[in-house]
This record gives sequence, C-alpha cells and structure tokens, in this order.
Amino acid sequence: MPIAREHRWLYPIDWRELSAFIRFTRAKGRCEHCRRPHGRDVLHLGDGMWWDEDALRWRDGRGRAVCALGSPAELARAQPGFAAIGAPAMLSVTRVVLASAHLNHDPGDNRARNLAALCQRCHMRHDAGEHRRRRWLKAFRTRAISDLFA
Repeated sequence: MPIAREHRWLYPIDWRELSAFIRFTRAKGRCEHCRRPHGRDVLHLGDGMWWDEDALRWRDGRGRAVCALGSPAELARAQPGFAAIGAPAMLSVTRVVLASAHLNHDPGDNRARNLAALCQRCHMRHDAGEHRRRRWLKAFRTRAISDLFA
C-alpha cells in the first residue's frame, strides 16, 4: 500500500531499500505472521486457512500446518458438480503482496525489530485497532467542528 502523502515526511529517505531488506532478505519473501509467499496466488478458505503449494498442506492464519483437510483437488472431488470445474466454490484465490509494517504503529520508528514483513491479511489484522482509533478520532473531530460552527 502506498504511503499517504501527509505521512511521507515521517519515513526515511532510504525507506524503499529498508522495506525491501525486511521483506526479501530477512523474511525471505514470506509473511512473518502466516508464512504466505510474496507474489503468488494462494488458495484460501476465507477464515485464514490457506493452501501451501510448497509443502502441499493447509496452514492456519498463523502459518501452522493443519491436517484436517485434503488437498484442493480432493475437496473438488468431494463436492458433487464441481469436479469438472476445478477448485471448489468455497475456495478463493488471492495474490499475496508483502508490505513492511510498523509493529508499534509509529512510522518514525524504523528499527529492524519494529518492522515486519506482512501480507495484506495480516497487515490489516495488525492495524485494525489503529484504524478503529483513527476512524473514531476523525468522527469525533468532525462532530466537534460542526458543533463549533453550527
């Protein structure tokens, strides 16, 4: 996700190189929370479980192996009417893109231990509380200004 224009001054001039180092050298092109690979299309069930092509197994939202399900081909055969189509209807495909996330939500704190390579899902889950806080603050500010000038 691109950096918002009003926040660009918070990032160092070498942010692009620092971000690439975190995502591809330290994390080796995988999300540091769920282990999804960067730049690949991943089959997932929508609840965090995804199919790891390299290990040929399902993984949960934290990257741990799950043995309860068969392969996507076995799931397609188990659902009548979907065997000729390929993937079952409950499976979705998402292209994984890694981003460097600030773990303490402070874009000025660019220490390596404060940065993590996260996929879109993990990044949104990590930032959910901060997004909620900002939405509340914006709504509060809007109401306060309207009360002041109404």
